[in-house]
Amino acid sequence: MSLSRRRTVAALAALPVAGAAARPAAAATGQDAAAAPRTLYIAGDSTAAQKYAPAAPETGWGMALPFFLTPHLGVSNHAVNGRSSKSFVDEGRLDPILAAIRPGDLLLVQFGHNDQKSEDPARYTEPWTTYREHLLRYVTGARRRGARPVLLTSVERRRFDAAGRAVTSHGEYPAAVRALAAEHDVPLVDVQAASLAEWQRLGPEGSKAYFNWLEPGESPNYPDGRRDNTHFRPLGAIEVARTVARGLLAERVLRPRDVRRLDDEVPADRITWPTA
Repeated sequence: MSLSRRRTVAALAALPVAGAAARPAAAATGQDAAAAPRTLYIAGDSTAAQKYAPAAPETGWGMALPFFLTPHLGVSNHAVNGRSSKSFVDEGRLDPILAAIRPGDLLLVQFGHNDQKSEDPARYTEPWTTYREHLLRYVTGARRRGARPVLLTSVERRRFDAAGRAVTSHGEYPAAVRALAAEHDVPLVDVQAASLAEWQRLGPEGSKAYFNWLEPGESPNYPDGRRDNTHFRPLGAIEVARTVARGLLAERVLRPRDVRRLDDEVPADRITWPTA
């Protein structure tokens, strides 16, 4: 290579690359890709989504996930209120994830709440056919880019029967996710089973503190109070995020050095809501 060409190559190499500061490359000393900083992308619905000041204290579990990850892991939360596995794709929301995701990154996929809405053709999917077909698009898209997909069953709603037993609310959707994960060798975090057990442990009254149940006057955003059995307050979001982090560790998607505080109390006031 000529001297002038070497100088040109060196100059090009010195140019800044978009995102380079957030994603430093592994040093050229034999350090493997698994040791490089990674990003966890979240594709999901309102139970995981970022919430803003007008919605506080409603909290998505994706907001709390960084509390349980060490600093070399970032979280890019693309979950959006009201979306299903189908509408998220149809609105083009998967495309920017797949454009940004890189080898070594993770794509956490959790849908089901809005896929159940049979009255809405823009969102409805049938659990054993179109739901699985749409989820598979996330899986194959991530894998084609060298990233690792992880399927999550839907976090359970707060529902109890007359005897005070926590009951399921997602029909066949969690079973369809489990079957898809097994069939395509995708890591699975069974948030539905874990959250159902947690709501049972807390009981009908204790679980209210984890959901967006508010008395009149308790929050200026909900002056008349709130009885929400789907969305979380900070305590609930923190515990669901803890469940997700534990599941990623158990599935060996994350390593022990990737996680922290799994058994520690995380104060609810650690949650903050940016302005919209």
